[in-house]
Amino acid sequence: MIDLRYMPNLLFYKRELWLCIGLLFLAFRADAQRTDSLLYRELPDVEVVEKARPSVIREGAPLQWLDRSEMERLGIRDLPEAVRRFSGVTIRDYGGIGGLKTVSVRSLGSQHTAVSYDGVTITDAQSGQVDISRFTLDHVESVSLSIGQTDDIFQTARMYASAGALRIWTQAPRFDDRPFRLEGQVKGGSYGLLSPSLRYERRLGSAFAASIHAGWLSADGAYPYTFTNGSVVTREERKNSDIRSLNAELNLFAGWENGGTLRFKVYGFDSHRGLPGSVVLYNDYHTERLRNRNVFVQSLYENSLNSRLTLRVQGKVDYSQTRYSDFHSKYVGGQQTDAYIQREYYASGALRYAPSGELSFSVAEDAFINTLDATTPLCAFPERFTSLTALAAQYKDSRLTATASLLGTYITEEVKRGRPAANRRRLSPAVSLSYRLFSEQNLRIRLSFKDIFRVPTFNDLYYDRVGSKDLEPEMAVQYNAGLTWSAACGRSGYISLTADTYYNKVTNKIVAMPTMFIWSMMNLGEVAIRGLDVNLSARLAVSPALGLQAGASYTLQKAVDVTRKDAKTYGHQLPYTPQHAGTLALAMEHPWINAGWTTTLVGPRYALPQNIAANRMEGYVEHQLSLHRSFRLGQGAALRLQAEIVNLGDASYDVIRYYPMPGRSFRASIRYSY
Repeated sequence: MIDLRYMPNLLFYKRELWLCIGLLFLAFRADAQRTDSLLYRELPDVEVVEKARPSVIREGAPLQWLDRSEMERLGIRDLPEAVRRFSGVTIRDYGGIGGLKTVSVRSLGSQHTAVSYDGVTITDAQSGQVDISRFTLDHVESVSLSIGQTDDIFQTARMYASAGALRIWTQAPRFDDRPFRLEGQVKGGSYGLLSPSLRYERRLGSAFAASIHAGWLSADGAYPYTFTNGSVVTREERKNSDIRSLNAELNLFAGWENGGTLRFKVYGFDSHRGLPGSVVLYNDYHTERLRNRNVFVQSLYENSLNSRLTLRVQGKVDYSQTRYSDFHSKYVGGQQTDAYIQREYYASGALRYAPSGELSFSVAEDAFINTLDATTPLCAFPERFTSLTALAAQYKDSRLTATASLLGTYITEEVKRGRPAANRRRLSPAVSLSYRLFSEQNLRIRLSFKDIFRVPTFNDLYYDRVGSKDLEPEMAVQYNAGLTWSAACGRSGYISLTADTYYNKVTNKIVAMPTMFIWSMMNLGEVAIRGLDVNLSARLAVSPALGLQAGASYTLQKAVDVTRKDAKTYGHQLPYTPQHAGTLALAMEHPWINAGWTTTLVGPRYALPQNIAANRMEGYVEHQLSLHRSFRLGQGAALRLQAEIVNLGDASYDVIRYYPMPGRSFRASIRYSY
């Protein structure tokens, strides 16, 4: 990481910057024809824009992808299920249908993972973590995960500023011979699960289209679980685990012949859930409640100004409210309620210049303001202004792809109470390379490097009696080297394999440490992460009526604390980080029935930093089976039926210690489209 205060010595001491300049110079020497990262789909009277699927094999850094058809073949029904299939990912799941679920990539922490929704980043400046369980898959077109330096240089500067990125793209309107499309779905299952949703798409003249989506989710979450205390084993029922949530969004799409494309969204989310808490000494009843409300408006406009220059502009206004309530006699009046309100104002502009098909450059500028208001007595009412500038260049031909980028960050803060954190200025370089070894075979080697950081969250800096205003950013350096291969298999099948080994180093890790009678956030941690990710995917047409698809992922990871050699935890695996984890998925397609089977395997972990027997959590294996079939009803109508068994083997396990997960459960859904 490069501090701008030492700019006079920059060129003499920073090899990474020289590497970036070298690749930029290499890129300047090439020329050919321009390639777009967007696929324009022309429909009768309406043109909409949606994301094209990049080549996972060709990417210079790891990229994993699931589209709607593959998720339906496997019977995947919610976003955490989809993300669990990616290698190198850890999801912290606090149990139940309404439990919070956050994603971490290669043990770097959820604060280092960006989550974007239709091209615009979802953020939480207070905690730095995004609960991915709030997003439904009912109208999602694709889900992808990139690690390190992505090959897509035409993106926002904010996406450059993360160690990993989870991208969610919803469906764009599709019309046949009718000016509208309607889709309704009802899901139900164990533990009181009921989730209806409705989507309506409409063509609005020759250049516009709109879609409306709304979904409701309710569940009592009262699932049984096995509780073990020494030699005593009892069967209990989870309490205060209910949820009620509503999400709705309005999308407007526009496409002009020479005026570009526009995607505009209004999104609303409201949830009310219980926080069941941990199960300790037979006391699993908790009275805490959480209310989340979120409304945002975002837009994305893109236009090819000429054959070489493309413009992209986007903006967002976001309002989020969190209300935490606890009911207990120890509080005055028997209740304690804390409310937090976050606001964000975001604008981004990017230009891509492609003088030839092999060479392209981009520049992106993002500016946003985050604020936090709270009813807690010592709230500092912080306001943060962030400016991000990204410069990138890429050279791409049939065998070589080389990408380099440089991100500049400037952050300043103000508070209404107390002293604000210091201003921050940093430069963050990244490079990636992919090379096809043989012209007649699709075997590639890839290398990537990224130096990135994350600033302390508002909680880290200003939380009552715990936050520390003197915290430094948490630094992360990523190295990746891998091989990718793909080949045709039969007349319409394929097989692909990716294997990546990596090394990450996190310094100035922000941890909570006890200081006398209270805890305080400090820059004390240092973590070394080494690992291997392997992904295999194959598809085979056994006969004209029978198709098979298989996928497997495996992660070997050693993420250890290297803060102090004299510490008891030195060289110990990080909490909740298994050394071995993987998934296996099989799907069968047949005119009579389609089936999907997924197995998740997680090795032993430790609940606390010290790797001793008392902190050990055993591994588990979870199976999921789904059956589904679609029916054509005539005049463009279709019906889809699906049934699922989750945790087929009724495995008893915790993802987070003392937060028991549900055992065997059942789900069913019916979807009608016209």
